[in-house]
Formats: sequence, C-alpha cells, structure tokens
Amino acid sequence: ICRDSEYVARNKSQDSGIAEMEELPVPRNIKISNITCDSFKISWEMDSKSKDRITHYFIDLNKKENKNSNKFKHKDVPTKLVAKAVPLPMTVRGHWFLSPRTEYTVAVQTASKQVDGDYVVSEWSEIIEFCTADYSKVHLTQLLEKAEVIAGRMLKFSVFYRNQHKEYFDYIREHHGNAMQPSVKDNSGSHGSPISGKLEGIFFSCSTEFNTGKPPQDSPYGRYRFEIAAEKLFNPNTNLYFGDFYCMYTAYHYVILVIAPVGSPGDEFCKQRLPQLNSQDNKFLTCREEDGMLVYHHAQDVILEVIYTDPVGLSLGTVAEITGHQLMSLSTANAKKDPSCKTCNISVGR
Repeated sequence: ICRDSEYVARNKSQDSGIAEMEELPVPRNIKISNITCDSFKISWEMDSKSKDRITHYFIDLNKKENKNSNKFKHKDVPTKLVAKAVPLPMTVRGHWFLSPRTEYTVAVQTASKQVDGDYVVSEWSEIIEFCTADYSKVHLTQLLEKAEVIAGRMLKFSVFYRNQHKEYFDYIREHHGNAMQPSVKDNSGSHGSPISGKLEGIFFSCSTEFNTGKPPQDSPYGRYRFEIAAEKLFNPNTNLYFGDFYCMYTAYHYVILVIAPVGSPGDEFCKQRLPQLNSQDNKFLTCREEDGMLVYHHAQDVILEVIYTDPVGLSLGTVAEITGHQLMSLSTANAKKDPSCKTCNISVGR
C-alpha cells in the first residue's frame, strides 16, 4: 500500500480520465479483522461480474473525529490509500498512518487502471467504523528498553507513599472501612497504553531526595501523606510489571510500574498485557534479600509512578501532613504524552 500523491478522485463530470462504470463491482459486507495497534485486515464481498478487470483498491481511511468529511462523502473525495488488487483479506499496515486505541472509518472502491494511467472506479462502499488496539507486549518491551537507557543508578529507599487531601483520607476512614480502594487508571501517559482506563489500582511514589534518602517534602497531590513500609507492598509474594514510559514536554521522564499480589485479579490482568520484570534485577525498582532482610532500590533518573492493584488499609502505615509545598504543576493527572520526544516514543503510533 502506498500513498498516491498524483491520484485525486474527481467527479466524472470533470475533465478527468477517472470515470464511474457500473461494470466494476462495489465492495459490500466489509469486515475488519486481526486488529492491532498499527494494522488490520480488511475483506469484503463483491459480484463476480467484471471482477477480473479490477487492478486496484482505493481505501479511504479517516479518524472518526472527521465525521463531517464522511457525511458528505461523494466521488470527489480524495482517496487516502491506493493498493494493488491482492487476494482478500488484505493487510493494511503502517506506523506512519495508524495510531493505537483510535477510532477510524473506512470505505472502499474497486478500480481498473487504464493504459493511459487513469482509473475507472466503482461507487464507494458503505462506511465501516472500527477501533485500533492498545500497545502489545512487543511494543511495551520497546518502550521498556528505551526507559532502561535513561533510568540511571539505583538509590536505596524504605517506604512507598501516597499524597492526597485531608478530605480523601477522611472519606476512606468513613466510607471504606479505613482501606484505600483501587480505582481505574486515568488516561495519562502513552495513548496506546493497555492500562489506561482499564487497570484498577492505587498510585504510590517511592522517589527519595538525593541528599537525605527520604521522600521529598513537596507533592503535587495534596498536603497529607500516607507512608507504608516498602515490604508491605513489594515482596516475594508480589509480581512486578512495566506499564509505561512518557514525558509531558519536560526534560524529566516518568515510568509506570505495577505491583500485583501473585494470583490477584490485577496480576492476571497484567500477566496478559504487560512485560513482567524480575523483582530482584531490573533497572527501575528492586527488592532483594540481604542478611535476612529485604532491601529496596529505585532508579534515580526517572520519576516512578507505582500502581498497587489491591486495597491498602490505612492501619498498615501512617498519615501525616507534609511540611513542603503542593506543586500542582508536577501533577500527571490525565497528562498528555509529548508525541515528539525521541527519548520516550516508539515508531508505532503515539
């Protein structure tokens, strides 16, 4: 499949070699299958009459937001893709065109290339809608490898922490039996991330200040902080997964990791969709036994966002007010990833 910059479908009343001829069959009953984040297969039925005259297919593929262009689709709408007629189903692929988790519309014409280079075309088929898939483990592994390059050296830490407003913790005590409940992850990060809008969990941080080895006193998420010993969330009874790597038009980058108790619903969700990390040996977050004790390290040069997939009781840790500032500008809530950053983007969509 290629872009044909010279081809523009024109109304047959215009002075053009492209003409409508009833003999060419119109594609019908279009079916989309084998959908990935950057490809799909398309097939259709058509009358056998004049079928042997077909040399090309014209495929009009649009993001669904462009509803108006589809609403007025006629013979004079430029065709986006020109493909030689091949046996169906035909694979449509190309990172230069398709983005993950995006709704598209597609319509098809059959065409016959004439000796003078012009085309005879059929009427457009009906318009079909479909949505591309999330990043696969293969794509996430590419992101993982990019993140490893900049993760930096490992620093020791001992607690996970979560900042919120006082009202949040009051609500947890009053309505949820003193236990923080998992909630669906927002749409921050990579557009193709399979955890956005799907995985349920609780966000924690573990970053430490270089000079103190302790959590920073500032936070974008609220003045009250829940702290919990690292071993209560991350231990030999949990699995660790890589979730995402992104930035928000900034010099620093974020890595999302998921900690899931072995065999839990969160663990089953991640096992199918995310690359699993060796908890004792990876570039981001480690848990190792030394002298009979669990010792923890985190990467220095990326900001880790850790999602824990089960409820966490407040009685397992402490809640206290921080002394620093609430830095709202650092919040990543629903933050959009910078699609132009060469450090954290892979060549498949955005």
